[in-house]
Amino acid sequence: MKKEKDNKFVVYWLLTGCFLIFIMVIVGGITRLTDSGLSISNYRLITGTIPPIGDQEWQEAFDLYKQHPEYQFYHSHFSIEDFKSIYFWEWIHRVIGRAIGLVFIIPFIYFLIRKQLTKPTIKKCVVLLGLGAFQGFLGWYMVKSGLVDMPDVSHYRLAAHLTTAFLTFAATLWVALDIIFPNKKPANKPIKNIIIISYIILIVQIIYGAFIAGLKAGLVHNHWPLMNDGEFIHPSVYVLEPFYKNLIENPSGIQFVHRILAFLVVACVFLIWKKAQSTSLSKYQKQSVNALVILVFFQFGLGVFTLILHVPLWLGVAHQVGAFLMLSAMTFTLHRFTK
Repeated sequence: MKKEKDNKFVVYWLLTGCFLIFIMVIVGGITRLTDSGLSISNYRLITGTIPPIGDQEWQEAFDLYKQHPEYQFYHSHFSIEDFKSIYFWEWIHRVIGRAIGLVFIIPFIYFLIRKQLTKPTIKKCVVLLGLGAFQGFLGWYMVKSGLVDMPDVSHYRLAAHLTTAFLTFAATLWVALDIIFPNKKPANKPIKNIIIISYIILIVQIIYGAFIAGLKAGLVHNHWPLMNDGEFIHPSVYVLEPFYKNLIENPSGIQFVHRILAFLVVACVFLIWKKAQSTSLSKYQKQSVNALVILVFFQFGLGVFTLILHVPLWLGVAHQVGAFLMLSAMTFTLHRFTK
């Protein structure tokens, strides 16, 4: 009997990968907000899966941490119990990363052997595996930047690491949607083009969110809708020379760009919704547009409260989750209006 290719089990596999990436992004947010990311300064693919066992191993791990800038600049008051609490989040973050690798690779090999994947799906899955491997490399590359002279990771590397995670999720979801919705229909080009532009703006906003996190720019100008002193543009936004550095290295400038992009994302979603009202839509197209509208206002509100409350842990994580859900909804919307 001929095996069915790209069956429901392939979809379950891909969606499981999406879910694990979602969990990893949440844990990654907690790791960042608790300053846990530099607690493990070495990288061991196999043996690193097991945390220190016994007092001696914990002391050795703590002594290694003491050699690096984060301990010397920020955490010199830490006891070994304090160290254990931050070690946990970085360790679980890395374990989930390894689990994602196994969840992608092992079923992929199984489906290949069982010939349950079509050639287009095989090619797409190879790209997904490449993205996953690159994401792991970027994680190590990011941590490395905080172990030399400065006690913080490069905000550029953090942005690359986080954005690649989001894009890997979006690509995995897209492949799953290709299998769930195999029948193609003519694309709705006017709305499709608006969604593509909106998608690009959303990605840029996510990158700036990572810049905010890397430079702790959420801890300045904690007022809304105006910045400090009742100004729309605070003078600190444009203090660097040349000017472009304010857009990529100045915490005040980066926060200002993030604020403006937030309004732009809302405007884009409103435009998608407005265009959709004058078009005959399928059930899934309607649902995707409605989800976008709900999520964009939810995410905007989370951003405002995260800012004015000085980035409490739970709100910071919720805001990152909101960005993840926004990208999910935008990916689904683009897929439904493209295919």
